Amino acid sequence: MYMALGRDEQFGPDRSVTAMRQRCRSLLDAAYDAGIRYVDTARSYGLAEPFLRAWCDERGLPTSCLTVASKWGYIYTGAWQTDAPRHEVKRLTIDTLQWQAAESAAILGSWLAIYQIHSATIGSGVLNDRDVLRELSRLRTTGVVIGITVTGANQADAIRRSLEITVDGVPLFDTVQATWNLLEPSAGPALADASASGCAVIVKEVLANGRLTSQFGGKQIQRLAAHARTRGVTVETLAIAAALRQPWATVVLSGAVTPEQLRDQIAAFDVLADDEPSVRAQPPERYWHARSTIAWQ
Repeated sequence: MYMALGRDEQFGPDRSVTAMRQRCRSLLDAAYDAGIRYVDTARSYGLAEPFLRAWCDERGLPTSCLTVASKWGYIYTGAWQTDAPRHEVKRLTIDTLQWQAAESAAILGSWLAIYQIHSATIGSGVLNDRDVLRELSRLRTTGVVIGITVTGANQADAIRRSLEITVDGVPLFDTVQATWNLLEPSAGPALADASASGCAVIVKEVLANGRLTSQFGGKQIQRLAAHARTRGVTVETLAIAAALRQPWATVVLSGAVTPEQLRDQIAAFDVLADDEPSVRAQPPERYWHARSTIAWQ
């Protein structure tokens, strides 16, 4: 389950563990067969980590052929129910880090390549928590890359703060994951700074949780939709192509939940040379307020 428009239609009524496991396998098969080699998960994404590890074992893949990133800091409380009172609880504390890191390591084993703070903000205080920062530094000595994901209207502030953080004189973070899309591009300059400093940049929510799709975009993407029609591609393809075109983008996350969606998105690689279609960006505060109203599906 996730905050994304139309996800209920895409998943259908069967949300059993068996059905979700099979959906995960089908999508991972399609992604791997298409050449995708980066997978994003988190301790709070239900059974995503066990599903992923089981799929890796079933395929008999060597760890060198896939980069797996996970995150700590949210506790999943939704019990697989879309109408749960709360789907997750954010707790960016040293004890959460220690037990979630141990769980992720036990599940993913040597597959775990990148371990990230989940949705850090300046206000959360995690970027000033010396116990957390030292524990992350210790985890790096075990061979995992340490990263940060950010969220909210002030993403750029958290990104730039993360670039300043060192432990024993060594920069702590090697990856930065942030929301960037045609409606909310405000983190772009900070992400360019992160890239220039040597960080890998991972872009999330390129379809704006469904608002950059033909089904839910409405009037705000009319020009983008018209441009997509002239090119014979979808709105989603052009939105993803815009993210792939950013010179600082190392990885662009798909967010697809069906093989059909994934194949449509992969077409974005064929339009990279196109001029960026015009979409009026929203003020960050307005964008993030609208995002907060999207129901879990």
